[in-house]
Amino acid sequence: MTPEPSIRIQLCGPLVVERDGERLDGRLPGRQGRLLFAYLVCNRHRPSRRDELVEAIWPDGVPVATESALNALISKLRRVLGSDTVEGRSTLQLHLGDAWIDVEAATAAVHRAESATAVGDWARAWGPSLVALFTAERELLPSDEAPWIDEERSRLGHVRLRALEAYGSACLGIGGTELLAAVRVGRELVRLAPLRESGYQLLMRALAAQGNVAEALRAYTGLCELLRDELGVSPCAATRAIHDELLTA
Repeated sequence: MTPEPSIRIQLCGPLVVERDGERLDGRLPGRQGRLLFAYLVCNRHRPSRRDELVEAIWPDGVPVATESALNALISKLRRVLGSDTVEGRSTLQLHLGDAWIDVEAATAAVHRAESATAVGDWARAWGPSLVALFTAERELLPSDEAPWIDEERSRLGHVRLRALEAYGSACLGIGGTELLAAVRVGRELVRLAPLRESGYQLLMRALAAQGNVAEALRAYTGLCELLRDELGVSPCAATRAIHDELLTA
């Protein structure tokens, strides 16, 4: 049986840092300490230079005594996490071992879900897709703003789309009462990424599986109009093939 990770970190939603059952997030040194910790967690597989740490911690302007302010934050972070966890001087890197980190767990889960959907194993895809979705739907570091946080949120948004596609495909493949969820996910994909044709493909197939072929054809018409107005193009061959299947069904 695999032992539980000694460190668990949640960056999406309220920040949570737990080691061996003890909460440490309340001991982080203020807003700058949270930003320093979160940046190092997001980049834990490489050393981070001091100048990029300064930019990450003070996105709106650095303090006068930048070096001493950064050193004070690093020292406080070491007191909370331990010097063996926060290593380096000119560069800094967290050594967290087999820590569980929600954003990493979501990425791994969506990869498992996509691998299962690729071979049509809908039951095996269902659970991991929801694991990824539950994390990706929560905002990363909701009380903080910085350019690097926007980049991380954008990456997490892509994980959310992938998780929705995998979950919707699993629901469609399972069928029965899960068709309602497949339709709901298809509509959500169309809303979140209106130019991403895979959402329309899922929605059309799910509606047709419910017997709502006319509504599926209307979704295709809406896509055609959007692509024509926005880009001057037609739907891709895969989407057109679904449309042709609906017409001949």
